[in-house]
Amino acid sequence: MRSTRRPIRRGRLLALLALPLALAVSAPGLANPTSDSAVAPDRSSSGDQNGVGLMRIVVADKSGIDRLNELGVDLAEYVKPVDNGIEVHAILSPEESQALRDQGFDVQDAISDQSDYAENVAERSAAVRAVQSLAASTDTLTVLRSEWFTSLDDQLFLNVEVKSSAGADSTTVLTVSWDRGAGTEIGSGGTTTLSRFTDAGQYMYHRFSNPLAIDVAPSRATITSNKGGSVTVDVGRWLGSPRKVTGDHPYVSDFVDHYMDPTEVTARFTSLAAEFPKLTQLIDLPYKTNGYRRQAQAQFGTATASILYVTSKAYGSEGGNDITMSLVNPGAANAPLTVGVSGKAVTVNLATNGSGAVTSTAAQVVAAVNGHADAAKLLTASTYRGNAGTGVVAATGVTQLTDNLKAPASVSRDPFQMKVLRIGKHRDGSKVGVFLYCQEHAREWVTPLVCVESAERLLRNYAQDPNTRKIVDDLDIFILPVVNPDGAHYSMYDYNMQRKNMTNYCPAASADPANRNAWGVDVNRNFSVGSVFDGYNGASATSCTSETFAGPSELSEPEARNEVWLVDNFPNIKLSMNTHSYGGYFMWPPGAYKTAGREVLPRVDQGTEAFFWTSSDYILSRVQEYRGTAIWPGRTGPVTDVLYSAAGNSADEHWYNRGIIGWDFEVGADVYNPATKRFTAVGFQPPFAEGHEEAMEFANGNIGILEVARAYATDKIQPKSTVKIVKQEPGETTFTFSVSEPANVYYTLDGSRPTFDSPKLALAGMREGVQNITVKSNTTVNWFSVDIAGNVESNYKPDGNGKNHNKQTVSVK
Repeated sequence: MRSTRRPIRRGRLLALLALPLALAVSAPGLANPTSDSAVAPDRSSSGDQNGVGLMRIVVADKSGIDRLNELGVDLAEYVKPVDNGIEVHAILSPEESQALRDQGFDVQDAISDQSDYAENVAERSAAVRAVQSLAASTDTLTVLRSEWFTSLDDQLFLNVEVKSSAGADSTTVLTVSWDRGAGTEIGSGGTTTLSRFTDAGQYMYHRFSNPLAIDVAPSRATITSNKGGSVTVDVGRWLGSPRKVTGDHPYVSDFVDHYMDPTEVTARFTSLAAEFPKLTQLIDLPYKTNGYRRQAQAQFGTATASILYVTSKAYGSEGGNDITMSLVNPGAANAPLTVGVSGKAVTVNLATNGSGAVTSTAAQVVAAVNGHADAAKLLTASTYRGNAGTGVVAATGVTQLTDNLKAPASVSRDPFQMKVLRIGKHRDGSKVGVFLYCQEHAREWVTPLVCVESAERLLRNYAQDPNTRKIVDDLDIFILPVVNPDGAHYSMYDYNMQRKNMTNYCPAASADPANRNAWGVDVNRNFSVGSVFDGYNGASATSCTSETFAGPSELSEPEARNEVWLVDNFPNIKLSMNTHSYGGYFMWPPGAYKTAGREVLPRVDQGTEAFFWTSSDYILSRVQEYRGTAIWPGRTGPVTDVLYSAAGNSADEHWYNRGIIGWDFEVGADVYNPATKRFTAVGFQPPFAEGHEEAMEFANGNIGILEVARAYATDKIQPKSTVKIVKQEPGETTFTFSVSEPANVYYTLDGSRPTFDSPKLALAGMREGVQNITVKSNTTVNWFSVDIAGNVESNYKPDGNGKNHNKQTVSVK
């Protein structure tokens, strides 16, 4: 049975956007609904987005974060302890910033604003144009170096460096084949892929990351490009004696060169599936999204009581954008209010009085339009945000309805077909499955690049890298690069701070054109565990314009249902990674709590918690390998411990309903500035040079997760455990258990045989390690341990009749 709670008071932000900004006042909920002041556009309505920026807020403690959530503030996933409290980041317009200051919040300077967005868009457009121009013709290959050499122990190595005229396009793949000496065939010595080398975001050339170990000196090599270029060259001997390199195989990486929209990402995955049919399967998820589409709209009037707007019945892309509407002064006295329709042109002749002055109110026009049979087939009219509409309207010229969508024609307006790339040599369900998914939140532009880079590395390195081959052979990997394609398209082309999808559940009172950037559902609040509908904090069930609107019900959104469908239909999925941005976090369940008493979802058991912590050491070391980025210990741990409550998130869904061990990355760790000796936040959409580095290092992290998953999948080693005396005092002894690896311990203190129904060693508390057990008299402790992979210590059968469990007497003085 669901718990009940007071509805969260939200109206985009503090009710400031419940009315036009010109009517907003300093305290929430105090706007005057009857005022006839001139209407300024909402933060969401203007081309420059009315100065919206990513702002710093400092609160005293986590209760301040909960308060911001309750007020509907659009918070980023970023929490940082500072000297005077906790720093959080929020997306705010200048008016919203001032309203929070008037509430007593310490709103500080901006991290990024619309000028940063404009620079990103310009940079991406230039990169896309360059890629498109390169794709038009066969590339030219220029060989910079081709040589073999020996190290001090006479091991032979091959070194090749080639520049492609299309190398700025990250989809350009160069392959080198070589012979086994004069007179032998090209390819007889081997074939492998070169790695694309960039510096400061600029393409330099293709090469081996490390010289390639070979067994015979070649004389000729042929380099071919997937763009059509080919060149054959002599391979000479390098006379130097360089220091021996580490490793005996090349590893190729760096397959992203600009921010990518979901259409590009999906095309990339489709191409990979076609190129590697023996290692991949492209899965069409069953639920198509709403699509990058909206109804067309037009708004008339400037004062609240006289504003009306119309919305097409058809989507703009399906004819709504062809509709026009005019409000006409008939130029005669005592004229009646009439509506006429010709094709897709709606004309409203306004009523006048005896002196010829217009008398039609907004409400009257709305009623007339909605009551006209032909007009009602084309559109619906509404007064402004529930206003009574008693103000007299003004005549206008012909106004074209528009869906206001700005993406190019290459972005389809139809419902989006989400696709998962399944990678593995054995894709029959016999191998442990790992689910990697990205961009649940639209504005997190780096995250799909992490999924793209991860997929490319797995497939491009399979033939030449033994470690990659082990991963792909021993696991069943599912990669969903964009969970929220509609919102991501909208973020890239219309409103960069879009977080949600594009499904509009708002009633007429919130569905005017100025609110268009506030519509949608937060996909990562739409799941069924720890949801706002169950009383958990960090989402809204009542405000359709809240940035954390959870939707009308749990799993209402096709994006969320697609995730659930995947993990339900492939029950071999045992581990997952949900990649978000920004802040540099590594987190796991539980992810939600109820504000009252801070009632947290049940914590994972101590064995799983230990597995999370042990795995984090390895995975975050892999992240750090790329450029030295360290994820702080304070940003590593359960979501509720290191961030805040996120009601209805996907990691909780998969863990509590299916036992899937799931992590959350927040890419984009703070960058340390040695000049100021301060860490600087990078934001959702850093310049691509920084975004590229984040994609590379967290793709390293994804490979680390897969390595952890492979160790889990192939683990046949039984754990070992012992009793550990913590403290002895007269009359009592305190002990716990020590285990050789992350494992759960089941024990009894009454002399009985331990089973899976026996007490299980628990966690002592948040970040406090395992519990201690105190006994008051000499006690026989019987126990066994079982690791996360299911290996039971000493091959003990808890459900059988064996006696080979551990046994020890704990003495009390």
